[in-house]
Amino acid sequence: MEAPVAGARASGEPGPRGEPGRRALYFCGSIRGGREDRELYQRIVWRLRRFGAVLTEHVAAAGLGARGEEAAGGDRFIHERDMAWLQQADVVVAEVTQPSLGVGYELGWAVALKKPILCLFRPQSGRVLSAMIRGAADGSRFQVWDYEEGEVEAVLDRYFEAPPP
Repeated sequence: MEAPVAGARASGEPGPRGEPGRRALYFCGSIRGGREDRELYQRIVWRLRRFGAVLTEHVAAAGLGARGEEAAGGDRFIHERDMAWLQQADVVVAEVTQPSLGVGYELGWAVALKKPILCLFRPQSGRVLSAMIRGAADGSRFQVWDYEEGEVEAVLDRYFEAPPP
C-alpha cells in the first residue's frame, strides 16, 4: 500500500515548520543516486510526520526523478537550502540502502553538527552498507538499524518512542 505524501513538493519547499513543541526532522534519501526506493520514502515521510515536521518531504515526491529538482537557483541554491534545513533539524533520518553521494555528504555534516542520526538499511537488498556509515554507529547519537521493508513504520515508532540517546 502506497501512503500519499500530502504537501510534498517537487520544488523542494518544506512541510510546516516552527510549530512549538514539534521536532524538525531531516529525511535523507537518494535522489540523483537512484529513485528505486521512492515509494518507500513516501511511507517513511508519512510516518515521520507523527513525530515532527519533516523539512525535506520533497525527497519522497513522485514528480522528483533521478535528475533531481529544477530549482531556480540551481545546484548552489539546493545545497544552501538543504544545509540550512540540516542546521535547523533536531533529528536526521536517512534511508541508506540505495547508495547516494548526497546522502553520505548530508550524514557527514549531521555528524559534524552533532545531530542525532538514524540510518535505515535493508540487508535483503543484496547490497553491503558502506563501512563509513556502519562504522560510524556508536549506539547513541549515530545509529544504524537493519530492517525489512514491511516493518519500516514499526522501526520508526520504536526509535522515536524510545528515550533520546
